[in-house]
Amino acid sequence: MDRSTLDTLAWGAVGALAFLVLAQGYRLFAGDGVGFLPLLGVAAVVFAASTGVAHLAATRLR
Repeated sequence: MDRSTLDTLAWGAVGALAFLVLAQGYRLFAGDGVGFLPLLGVAAVVFAASTGVAHLAATRLR
């Protein structure tokens, strides 16, 4: 893998993990929330979207 692919995957992971941290914070303070599997599904979508946006931004900045 080249460097730009690893960079975009890393930004995707950052987006997904940031979503999971925010979701856990909401569950901690609000006491409500959805189950674990729906959160993982949304995190996968956030990962894909973050990766796509990072890839588009990287090609646009070059």
